[in-house]
Amino acid sequence: MASASSAKPKAKAKEKAKTPPKAKAKRKRYAFKLDDYVVYPAHGVGRVAEIRSEKIAGSVLELFVVDFSEDRMRLSVPVEKVASVGLRGIADARGVKRAFQVLRGPVKVRRTMWSRRAQEYESKINSGELHVVAEVVRDLYRSCYQPERSYSERQLFERALERMAREVAAVRQVSIAEASEKIEEILARAADRKQAAEERAAEAAGSESAPASAIGS
Repeated sequence: MASASSAKPKAKAKEKAKTPPKAKAKRKRYAFKLDDYVVYPAHGVGRVAEIRSEKIAGSVLELFVVDFSEDRMRLSVPVEKVASVGLRGIADARGVKRAFQVLRGPVKVRRTMWSRRAQEYESKINSGELHVVAEVVRDLYRSCYQPERSYSERQLFERALERMAREVAAVRQVSIAEASEKIEEILARAADRKQAAEERAAEAAGSESAPASAIGS
């Protein structure tokens, strides 16, 4: 009798050992954290002000709430649609360097009607890509050596410059005004180099034609 009663507790002990431990709840990983700077293609640089869940039509939807303080606007972006809407983190130092190299490059203006070019510029500004926005800034920039822009060209240039400056400012942790000054400084230096090269080419062409005219006389 004593041996039978002592066997029962052992059986219970074995049953307890088989019970699996409770699984720990996994923390969700999001593409962005609170206070991260992000770029929304149609609006430029914003900041993740909140990550929250909302119940919509019976299902729970997780949202990034992005604050665009310069425009006094907030947008809610579903976490699952981050890729489809083009929401991305701000560029890194290499991305800024690449955009600055674009500014230093040759101007590329297609010989088409302004209305078509304006649409292309709009598309580039809203692309969400820093180096693509830099192309618009470069192509619409006018130095002191060039004629003034039209009103519509000036508006597009200012939009592209502001869009680019905001991201550069966020990456370099400077003010938007300082970022704009840096961008325009790069553009002005590139224009000076181009003007100097054209003047040297004109002088060389003039010196080559001078002996020929002397012989003809």
